[in-house]
Amino acid sequence: MALRVLGVDPGLTRCGFGVVDVGANRRASLVAVGVAGTDASQSLDQRLLAISQAADEWLETHHPQVVAVERVFSQLNVSTVMGTAQASGVIIAAAARKGIPVALHTPTEVKAAVTGHGSADKTAVTKMVTRILRLDRPPRPADAADALALAITHAWRAGAGGGGAGGGPAGAGQSGSLTAAQRAWMEAESATKSRTSHRG
Repeated sequence: MALRVLGVDPGLTRCGFGVVDVGANRRASLVAVGVAGTDASQSLDQRLLAISQAADEWLETHHPQVVAVERVFSQLNVSTVMGTAQASGVIIAAAARKGIPVALHTPTEVKAAVTGHGSADKTAVTKMVTRILRLDRPPRPADAADALALAITHAWRAGAGGGGAGGGPAGAGQSGSLTAAQRAWMEAESATKSRTSHRG
C-alpha cells in the first residue's frame, strides 16, 4: 500500500504544496505540486483565508494520509517568522479538521534526508528532488521543490508504503534497493551516531 504525503512549505507570500506517493518498492512518485500565493497589499485575515482555502483544496483533491510541514525556526527577520508561523498554523488546523495527522520537520532534517547533507543549499535540494522523483525538469519555484522535499523526507522517515513512524529511510534493511539519496541518508546517520558514541 502506497503512503501518500502532502508536503507544505508554509509562507504568506508563497506557500508551496507537493504530494508524493511512496510505494512498497520504495520509490517516490510525484502526484501534484504547486504554489498558493497572496499579495502583501492584502489584509492579514484575507491572506490567511486564502492559504486556508488552498490547503482545504489540496486536502480534498489528493486525500493525503499525512501532512508534512516545515517546522518554523528563528530568523533575524521577525516579520518573516511571524508570517511563516501564521501560515503554518492555518495548514495544521486545516489538516486537523479532516483528522489527518501532521508531522513537522526542520529544514536541516529535510536537507539531510534528501541530499545527505544538513547544510545543503536550495539548489542541491531541488536537484535531488528532481532525481528522486524522476522529473524531466526541476519543480519551480523553490517553494514547490521544498514542499516535495518535505513530503519525501516524511515518507522515508515513516517507512515507505507503511505509514509508520520509523526513524530512517524507506528500505533501510534492503540496501540493494536504496536510491543514492537514501544511501547518503544512512551514511549521514551512521556518522552522526558514531560521533555521538565517541563523545559518550
